Amino acid sequence: TQAPWSVFILSPLSPACTEDVIFQGPRWRTEPSDLILPINSPDQRATFTCEAEGSLPPQYRWSLNGTLIDLGNDYRRHMSGGSLIISNLDKDQDTGVYQCTAFNAWGSILSRRASLQFAYLDNFKTQTVRSAVNVREGQGVVLLCGPPLHSGELTFAWIFNEYPNFIQQDSRRFISQETGSLYIAKVEPSDVGNYTCVVNNTVTREKVLSSPTPLVLRNDGVMGEYEPKIEVHFPDSVPAAKESAVKLECFALGNPVPEISWRRTSGIPFPSKVKMKNSNAVLEIPNFQQEDAGTYECMAENRRGKNAARGRISFHAKPHWLQTMADTALSIEESLFWECKANGKPKPSYSWLKNGDTVTPEGRVQIENGALSIAALNLSDSGMYQCVAENKHGIIYSSAQLMVLASPPSFAKSPLRAVLKARSGSEVTLECKPQASPPAISLWKKGNEILQRTERITLLPNGTLKIANVTKRDAASYTCVAKNQFGTASTTGRLLITEPTRITMRPTNMEIIVGESIVLPCQIACDPALDVSFSWAFNGQLIDFQRDSDHFERVGGTISGDLMIRNIQLNHGGKYVCVIDTDVESLSTSAILVVKGPPGPPDKVAVEEITDSTAQISWTPGRDNGSPITGYIIQARTPFTVGWQAVDTVPEVVNGNMLTAAVVGLNAWVEYEFRVVARNAVGLGEPSPASAKTRTEDAIPDTAPTDVGGGGGTKSELVITWEPVPEELQNGEGFGYIIAFRPVGTVTWTRAVISTPGVARYVFRNDTIPPFSPFDVKVGAYNNRGEGPFSSIGTVFSAEEVPSVAPKRVRTRSVSAVQIEVIWEALPAIPERVLGYEVRYDTKPDTVGKVRISGNYTLVNITGLKANTVYYLSVAAFNTAGPGPQSAPINSTTKKPHRAPLNIQWTMIGSTLTLHWDPVVAVETESKVTGYLVGPDSLHRNNDISTILTNKTTAELSLSANDNYLIQIKAMSEGGEGVGSEPIHIHKLSDDLFRNACAVSSISAIGLLFLVDWLHSAAAYKAVPCSPSRCGAKL
Repeated sequence: TQAPWSVFILSPLSPACTEDVIFQGPRWRTEPSDLILPINSPDQRATFTCEAEGSLPPQYRWSLNGTLIDLGNDYRRHMSGGSLIISNLDKDQDTGVYQCTAFNAWGSILSRRASLQFAYLDNFKTQTVRSAVNVREGQGVVLLCGPPLHSGELTFAWIFNEYPNFIQQDSRRFISQETGSLYIAKVEPSDVGNYTCVVNNTVTREKVLSSPTPLVLRNDGVMGEYEPKIEVHFPDSVPAAKESAVKLECFALGNPVPEISWRRTSGIPFPSKVKMKNSNAVLEIPNFQQEDAGTYECMAENRRGKNAARGRISFHAKPHWLQTMADTALSIEESLFWECKANGKPKPSYSWLKNGDTVTPEGRVQIENGALSIAALNLSDSGMYQCVAENKHGIIYSSAQLMVLASPPSFAKSPLRAVLKARSGSEVTLECKPQASPPAISLWKKGNEILQRTERITLLPNGTLKIANVTKRDAASYTCVAKNQFGTASTTGRLLITEPTRITMRPTNMEIIVGESIVLPCQIACDPALDVSFSWAFNGQLIDFQRDSDHFERVGGTISGDLMIRNIQLNHGGKYVCVIDTDVESLSTSAILVVKGPPGPPDKVAVEEITDSTAQISWTPGRDNGSPITGYIIQARTPFTVGWQAVDTVPEVVNGNMLTAAVVGLNAWVEYEFRVVARNAVGLGEPSPASAKTRTEDAIPDTAPTDVGGGGGTKSELVITWEPVPEELQNGEGFGYIIAFRPVGTVTWTRAVISTPGVARYVFRNDTIPPFSPFDVKVGAYNNRGEGPFSSIGTVFSAEEVPSVAPKRVRTRSVSAVQIEVIWEALPAIPERVLGYEVRYDTKPDTVGKVRISGNYTLVNITGLKANTVYYLSVAAFNTAGPGPQSAPINSTTKKPHRAPLNIQWTMIGSTLTLHWDPVVAVETESKVTGYLVGPDSLHRNNDISTILTNKTTAELSLSANDNYLIQIKAMSEGGEGVGSEPIHIHKLSDDLFRNACAVSSISAIGLLFLVDWLHSAAAYKAVPCSPSRCGAKL
């Protein structure tokens, strides 16, 4: 019978298209791993994971020690997916090597092998106390542990006398993790006691304790010194696996206690990864590699002698793959050659499996080292193959699928194009690539005629047809016919010959300024049968017109691919290529676009040398951005300037070839920053970064204070003022002022020094100074470097005395409720200057204020006063020293506010209120009436009518029917509002009543009663409209 994976394959594929093959055999995803379990595991289960994948879901089977496991009759073993689960573990039945097989219709593969072992630890044989060990002081001793039967890695410890007093290892005591024994190099009296061996199983985590071993000190004397005797040493030959951790033990008995050292007999020093522990009794080599192999020597030494032990560590490694085979699809009758290579020590051997069975070399099948070759493949050779590499340390598997293909020719995936366009004069290539296994034989037809080779026609062995220098006569239908033993197939396409495409307008090299826009032309003439597309590349990168739409846009029709570039930037400079693609050819044309812009910022601005007024500046140039740099401007900034300002240089014009210049006209002792701006024909560029802050040297002040003046003050004072020198002009530390003055007409200057730079006033006091005496005054500046220039000489008068006489004949007149007029007689000539007069007024006891008038005036109006108030007024002359004596106070009373208007008459017609009143006549103590104020009283200003001012004794107001009103009338004068009249009450009326009622008068309580009575009558009799003559009321 045929195996389930021996499938006859008829598929439309050829060896040239094996990349389209879908390999459907099983592939490992997860393979089983070794297990070591406690023999008394609580869950009593073991799980070997096994999972494969394939286009057809794989099935699984398992073997133990090479024998197939019959899961149908085994209640303890079952599969979940592909994983094997073993319950109720049995050490005798379940220990061994397991292997998983995955298979489907395409073949089967074996997993790596996995072992199952059981860990256990028996108890020590029952014994109350072990035999005592008798030793002399200074003698060495070995206490044997003798671990019980076990499986799994063990660790050892020893208890001295009682738990948990564990032995601490040092240079005198050592516990071997190989034998479990305790070694004491030299016994001391403190070592006497009972010793118990503790054995731990690292897998089961079980712990067992031996019976105590008594250590007894003999009483026949102390042991003398003797040379070391190595009791613990590693074997002569130690096999070590690659990447494992190797531990070598070496310990010696001796008196004195020996010292342990290690070396390699080859003399090669230990690498840094090698560690020595437990007073050098243990040598650890982690991650063991080939170069770590060799002979190692342990040396034990004391003053009585030395002893050594040697052993060789050999390197071994299980196989690992260097080269594996890949899934392969071949046509029937072709040959297969697979080779796999593995590394390992010892060198691995190779074998091959097909669908899990060993491949035997015979006839068509040959195996040599790791190579498998099969000649003249047939369909039965299909299946899953595995290369197996094995040495005594391990075995590995590599899998691949072989598919043997057999199919008739097919053009389903590689037909000729229905229409193939070619440019006249070009070479045409028509490929004939049928999928066929084995490869098909092909021929070509033009129309119905079989093509033969000519000077222009070439038929290649792989079936490709080439026609050179095509013309219109070559336009026709072409057919490729393919045939093998399984059948025949053909494919046909029509060849269309077109005229060459020409570029009619090309872009040209251009120079352009930043910010401008241009159009690069790209236009063609072409055969109408062709499909044309345009694209543009910039500096080798295709332009993405959607992403870069801010600057790039394609313009033009089907035969134009013009490129518009808007708002050109410096980074748009470069090579632009227009690519024209048609069905038959590709053309291109290019142009270089040079973008010019203002220069880039200079760099590395530095102050090379600096004085009190100059600085030597250097810089490096920035990019010229397509236009040569024609010059530089140097700018400076200080804490006293607003922003950056251009500075004077030597030379005055810094041309584009210069990279250094002297800045002049700087202020001394000022901290400066400098920057440089480049310019070219396009314009000014961006400024450079600022230089480091640098202070100019100090110097003697060269600027004198300005606006020197003064005067005033009190008796015997000379006050001198000036405008302070700004900090940036002080030229150094220790800045101050020198004030010099002298009486006019004298020679000798009096000097004073002020050391505070911000002071702008100096007062000289001396009782001998005559009042209002002229002085020559000048002010200079100084600092730590010396004195600077003085200002020009000015004249300042000393303080003068106040006028000594009070004005006479002071009179007053009350002008209004807020104004009093004051008149006095001018002072005659007196010794003191009179600059004007000062009038004081108060109401006793409160001082109200004063008014000053400069010049020789003798009258003043005081305004803003309170009405009907008594004021006390006096007059004094004043000058810069202040006011002189006051005149005797006289009183004056402001006028009273006006009385309220009387005889008020009002008329109400519809919503209009008309008012009449008698004029208010002012008496002598009142101001003249200037008008009247009519409106709501001060407590009812929220109505919707506004106050009106009139100079007549009549007024009209428009009222709302939905509000109540209180109307007042007041007389107005220069003193303000007079007393208000008695309020006139206008009550809210309903719409009917308002339309029909004519008048209401309400000036007093009597009037209000009249209103109420009238309202009742109106409601009863439906009052009818009346004439104004009937509606008037007078109170």
